[in-house]
Amino acid sequence: MALLAFIDVLLGVLGTVGMIYQVVCVLASFVAKPQKFPEAPRNKRYAVLISARNEQNVVGNLIDCIHNQSYPSELIDIWMVADNCTDDTAGLARSKGCHVIERFDQTQIGKGYALTFLLNHMIDSGASKQYDAFFVFDADNKLDKEYFAQMNNAFQSGFRILTSFRNSVNFDDNWVSSGSALWFVRESRFLNSSRMIFGSSCHVGGTGFMFSREIMERNSGWKFHLLTEDLEFTMDSILHGDRIGYCGTAILYDEQPVTFKQSWRQRLRWSRGFLQVFRYYGPALVRRAIKERDFSCVDLTLLICPFTALSVIRTVLAGVFIALGFVSLQSQLDSMNFWIVGGVASVLGMMLLAAITCIAERDKIDATNKELVAYCLSFPIYLLSYIPISFQAMFSKPGWKPIEHRGR
Repeated sequence: MALLAFIDVLLGVLGTVGMIYQVVCVLASFVAKPQKFPEAPRNKRYAVLISARNEQNVVGNLIDCIHNQSYPSELIDIWMVADNCTDDTAGLARSKGCHVIERFDQTQIGKGYALTFLLNHMIDSGASKQYDAFFVFDADNKLDKEYFAQMNNAFQSGFRILTSFRNSVNFDDNWVSSGSALWFVRESRFLNSSRMIFGSSCHVGGTGFMFSREIMERNSGWKFHLLTEDLEFTMDSILHGDRIGYCGTAILYDEQPVTFKQSWRQRLRWSRGFLQVFRYYGPALVRRAIKERDFSCVDLTLLICPFTALSVIRTVLAGVFIALGFVSLQSQLDSMNFWIVGGVASVLGMMLLAAITCIAERDKIDATNKELVAYCLSFPIYLLSYIPISFQAMFSKPGWKPIEHRGR
């Protein structure tokens, strides 16, 4: 049937373009020098925004990291929203000199709503006007001592939105944490770094990003409440014509899930959020890509394109057409051979990509060489598990559920 052939061609073209773009990014990151920003005066005032829910075991580490920055501490204020906490997260933060706003709302649950609540309070009180820009961190993060100084250099070079290098504090715990950590290191080292080389826009990844007061005021605070509010913020900014920058010398450390159940739950929310973002922003991105010839829109459309959903639709249609006698079972089995060969090649490619990532960023990865070999071999398992996760995301409605952080 023509419809099945069209979907096959579409998936083939999108998949091929995506792989070629990945290869180009990897090559560019090795050939071209990463962008370095000139030293800038350390005179900008920043607000740190933290949404924390029962994070008393870890948030103190982040606060200490912020207090110990090389950037003048008197120019950094920490604002925390203690979101539906039942522990002493709020008390701990106050004892360390943070501005703490407590929120209790069991109907609008999630980081996006918590950030809206926090920024609305800052706007209403007039506190937001004293800051040049706002940083967003998760409570389990840790920061390199030069983090704010490096981001300040990038900010004063002209970027109104910036993201940073995302590393992991527990890379070597097991194959689950390493899979997630490798994904983020790869994204920083190859995608965002290469986007800076190409002159296109990066995307923010949930934590370790900043935006100027001008951006905050344009958005009237924080207006993003989908399951992946960071990706929603990215798409909205791109459609406004903003270029999101990347500062690879500003290093953040994140704690990754250590159990497959935790990882599944987290990635299920992400996958559902990607579908939401594609639904609300996909058509507008395509229109802008065509009208404005904006490569960033092409890039980010590929990022949020629902490949799994298209594959599921194709499989269901094939089953229906076989049952109705429109196509033969043998013809579909023959076409399946092509996808099996492609799947094997993809697994080998994933292992190679993981190995290249480990080689390129070996000095930033806290694991032994023996562990890295094992994690490269297991990386395809982590990525392939996205297939059933993405399938479930099409029919489920996952909400925000906290992941317990141990702190390291």
